[in-house]
Amino acid sequence: MESAEIARRYLRYFEQNGHTVVPSASLIAEDPTLLLVPAGMVPFKPYFLAQRTPPAKRMTSCQKCVRTPDIEEVGKTTRHATFFQMLGNFSIGDYFKEQAIPYAWELLTRSQADGGFGFPEEKLWVTVLHDDDESAEIWHKNVGVPLERIQRRGLADNFWHMGVPGPGGPCSEIYYDRGPEHGREGGPEADEDRYLEVWNLVFMQYQLGKVRSKTDFDIVGDLPAKNIDTGMGLERMAALLQGVDNIYETDTMWKVLDRAAQLTNSRYGADAGDDVSLRVVADHVRSGMMMVADGILPSNEGRGYVLRRILRRAVRKLRLLGGQERGLMHELTATAIAAMGDQYPELVRTAANIHTVIDAEEESFSRTLRTGESIFDVAVQESRSSGRKVVGGADAFKLHDTYGFPIELTLEMAAEQGLSVDEEGFRRLMTEQRERAKRDAQEKKTGNADVSVLGDLLEQVGGAIDFLGYQDFTAEARAVGILVNGANVAEAAQGTDVEVVLDRTPFYAEGGGQLADHGVIRFLGGAEVEVTDVQSPLTGLTVHRGRVRSGLARSGDTVLAEIDVNRRRAISRSHTATHMVHKGFRAALGESAAQAGSENSPGRFRFDFTASGAVPPSVLRDVEAEVNEVLINDLEVRAFTTSQTEAVAMGAMALFGEKYGDEVRVVEVGDYSRELCGGTHVGRSGQLGLIKLLGESSIGAGVRRIEALVGMDAFRFLARESVLVAQLSDQMKARREELPERISGLVTRLREAEKDLERLRAEQVLAASAGLAEGARDVNGIAFVGHRAPDGTGADDLRKLAVDVRSRIQGRPSVVMIAGVPKDRPVVVIAVDERARELGRKAGKLVSLAARTLGGGGGGKDDLAQGGGADAGKIAEALNVVEHAVGAE
Repeated sequence: MESAEIARRYLRYFEQNGHTVVPSASLIAEDPTLLLVPAGMVPFKPYFLAQRTPPAKRMTSCQKCVRTPDIEEVGKTTRHATFFQMLGNFSIGDYFKEQAIPYAWELLTRSQADGGFGFPEEKLWVTVLHDDDESAEIWHKNVGVPLERIQRRGLADNFWHMGVPGPGGPCSEIYYDRGPEHGREGGPEADEDRYLEVWNLVFMQYQLGKVRSKTDFDIVGDLPAKNIDTGMGLERMAALLQGVDNIYETDTMWKVLDRAAQLTNSRYGADAGDDVSLRVVADHVRSGMMMVADGILPSNEGRGYVLRRILRRAVRKLRLLGGQERGLMHELTATAIAAMGDQYPELVRTAANIHTVIDAEEESFSRTLRTGESIFDVAVQESRSSGRKVVGGADAFKLHDTYGFPIELTLEMAAEQGLSVDEEGFRRLMTEQRERAKRDAQEKKTGNADVSVLGDLLEQVGGAIDFLGYQDFTAEARAVGILVNGANVAEAAQGTDVEVVLDRTPFYAEGGGQLADHGVIRFLGGAEVEVTDVQSPLTGLTVHRGRVRSGLARSGDTVLAEIDVNRRRAISRSHTATHMVHKGFRAALGESAAQAGSENSPGRFRFDFTASGAVPPSVLRDVEAEVNEVLINDLEVRAFTTSQTEAVAMGAMALFGEKYGDEVRVVEVGDYSRELCGGTHVGRSGQLGLIKLLGESSIGAGVRRIEALVGMDAFRFLARESVLVAQLSDQMKARREELPERISGLVTRLREAEKDLERLRAEQVLAASAGLAEGARDVNGIAFVGHRAPDGTGADDLRKLAVDVRSRIQGRPSVVMIAGVPKDRPVVVIAVDERARELGRKAGKLVSLAARTLGGGGGGKDDLAQGGGADAGKIAEALNVVEHAVGAE
């Protein structure tokens, strides 16, 4: 039974039993405490906590999940994976144990011909929490499971929570007996390799406070209602139903693994090390594909860091398997899309975007690997020269953070050199960096407030806060809550930084690339709060951040909320312009030019999109001309709501990776542009006045950025440009249209003059070669030349001089050291001929000695090495140190 069919059967069964089928939520978690969705129940958490009204009391889903805490184990075992899918059925205050247990048993044991999974009853075992007599009785008396196949276990096995404060409860797990060839008798308590867990039924009934470990937590109360949360791992279920040993041999995973083996001329099962690499590649390609499809882009922080680590680990494993050529990730991603496209049609629809991002990351890291290897060589030499057998944690972190070097690769290369790595130091630095990134991202959304405090305020409002800002710039409202340093307070005095929650608001919260509104909240009692930021930390909740500039702001008061109209209108112009530019680039570059981020600020916007390379200047000019022509035509800008299905059918662009509900808002600019969007816009395209594209640049692998001006900002820019061109025209004594050619000629002549100067300087430097070679001193049988070149001599010229002098010394071993100060820092180059190397003189080791004397570092090969430092005053000392080392060895 294929994976897609397993999911269909599961969802169909529960739909037939009154459950609403809910599509998988994005991997981007709404919960600000999570980077990614790690469990099937996460999207349902607000319903369990009564923070949001569920669309139905009974729901079922197949949820995409990514979990990376044990990423190091992926591939080493056949159980671990970063990406997995959880089938689940959920009851929000409807049924509980007495129905959840029979539902699970019936679906598992019903014949495949009748829509079930066809498990023999005698092969199934169940576990319950040690004191959960109620569940044990239902299993035995209602379902008919013999008592000897019902085992009671402790909190570590049969109590479920997320590892953080939130919902939790006892659980009952169903296990399948794979037979004596897989282990010993005795049920799950005896051997969980033989008895494989297939379904976990969680009886969600408690609110947990502090969670210190799996078994150490505080129960702070009951949930508003008793709920059911079940989870069946799709990949594990596929392994059982497809008759294979593990998840890596199931249909969707195996197709990627097998293709990776073909591309690298490997054979799964022939070599244990290669098998690990193939499993890593299969898992990580699927994970990376699904994350990119949900709009995550590689970066050095947050979710983007997780994605980058996953993709680069896959590239590295392909390299270890012998896959040196580029483009392997493209081929494997295509295989993964084909394997999972039946279950996730959006993969096929956005394939071009997925390929653009992953291809660019593969290309970028392939270049990084070469650079990183050189940097690593220097770190090894410095460790050895100082007598250490450990590569420092700071060095490993620099390789990782600056050059994108996976720590696994650093560990492997260090072992080849007989060295270890200060992993503890590296992990500490990585943890500090990640905590900073996670803290910064969370504080941007939640400020100082605890998520539970915000949830309580949302519950007080009784649902999502009404946004009135599409039509109104001012509105009466009630101050539901005032937060000071994260705490809900009754009042706040003048000068206090506050976060204000209203029951309705005209203020737009930052989102969808649009910056937040500014303005003022006037309290009935006379207080005023100046609003400088608006965020939505929880879905449906709007938080106004600012400072009390007068009076005493009281919670519960009636207020008048007023936005800064000029700022809103300027931002709206930018947002409409972004839609138009997006459409222009999609038309010019194709569907792969998908929006990957934007920022709409007053008078200015930036637009990021996926692309495999730089945008030609001609395309920039054409798009700019096209969108400005649309402005002249003064098209109507219209916004309306409809179903997502109808919106896509009418051609509305659903942005790559964006999350939408069943009902969506469509913004269209005449017949030119049509997108799903929740932002604010102008009424007619002519209100934009003018759009000026400033240029484009790369902001990461496979992502380009357009920056542009709108309205008066664009006009002022062009006015300044006109004045500048007039000044150049006057100075160059040329008409405006002649300036490019005239300036190009001038630049060409300057470059030719610089080349002439460079050639003369090199000739002067090399002219000293013969004299230096003749003056070589005998140091313990080795010809040694130590020379300081004139200040200003370039590093390239220093290398040429060192190599030239070495070549002129004939008949005896030679070491040549040339030092100089190209700019403001000293540089030293050492060249060693073959006979001196045979005597143990190595350029890399000698240059490290010199560089340390100069207060710096360096390295290179045995025959030629270069280093530098900070103290040019110690060049003479460095020359003496190297001469002494040459004679002492």
